[in-house]
Amino acid sequence: VLDSMGALALLPDSAKAIGYNVIGVIRGSDPALKNQVVVFAAHYDHLGISKPVNGDSIYNGADDDASGVTTVLEIARAFSKGPAPKRTVVFMTTTGEEQGILGTRWYVMHPIFPLSQMVAEMEVEMVARPDSMAGGSGKAWMTGYDRSTMGAMLKAAGVPIIADPYPSQHFFERSDNIVFAMKGIPAHTLSSYNLHADYHQPSDEIATVDFAHMTGVARAAVSAARILADGSAPVWNAGGQPQAR
Repeated sequence: VLDSMGALALLPDSAKAIGYNVIGVIRGSDPALKNQVVVFAAHYDHLGISKPVNGDSIYNGADDDASGVTTVLEIARAFSKGPAPKRTVVFMTTTGEEQGILGTRWYVMHPIFPLSQMVAEMEVEMVARPDSMAGGSGKAWMTGYDRSTMGAMLKAAGVPIIADPYPSQHFFERSDNIVFAMKGIPAHTLSSYNLHADYHQPSDEIATVDFAHMTGVARAAVSAARILADGSAPVWNAGGQPQAR
């Protein structure tokens, strides 16, 4: 796993591969807000072919993070049906998360809109299975919930997303959102990861996906996305913004 873009540059060409971020945009419709940008994202890469476990060497990543990619696509589908968002919305699936969040790091170095226009980012990662700690089927939790006003905004709107029940796991710092957060943009990750044993194993397969649960989370994510696209912009709470390292 690479800890910086600089480390990537030091690799020999034989050890490098080309990956792509895939991006879609819906332009904002409100004259006062259309130049503000909200990003909804998930990473599409996983571990590929690796050490066999019980004869299986294909690390599918159904939960991590095909479930998040599917949810972002469903948010995009819902927005495409209208009404047009007030803010400009970017839908992005990124590469290289499992190798040091490389795709998102590349994006902040080459954004399609200036980062100064970004007001929020919501990452979606591992929402394929229900978590009793979040309330069960159709419910999710959000990392860094109290770091910004985003959590309170969603709660006030009745969106079934609660605070991360696993603060000791430091999930806020372990997904693509942290790259945006370190740039001063309120950014959090939506998840329902229940600490299952299939994490980064070949057994993270589609047979383990609870589609009824995922549908509920996708609906909640669409509601959350609408709030971020059309409502007040979230801001950091006192002491909530992570400091640049």
